[in-house]
Amino acid sequence: MTDNEEPLFRVSSTANPQSTASAIAHALYESPEVNIRAVGAGAINQALKAIIIARGYVAPRGMDLYVIPGFVTIKSRDGDISAVLLKVKVS
Repeated sequence: MTDNEEPLFRVSSTANPQSTASAIAHALYESPEVNIRAVGAGAINQALKAIIIARGYVAPRGMDLYVIPGFVTIKSRDGDISAVLLKVKVS
């Protein structure tokens, strides 16, 4: 990752939302934007839970979060896969 790239978190359906939220919050202390990539309904569910929890973690520092959802195509050995990309920004 270069200096101008945002951290990328790949969230699975088995991800722990509290641990993921903590990692997101710590990344947002260093960078104004974090990208979260999730494939499948279960992974998207866990990612959104983590963002909601992370919002509570950063609030005492006067930070608030907003999310810009989108899609991204990932290359895999089975072909192209569509994933949800959640850009989490600090306001």
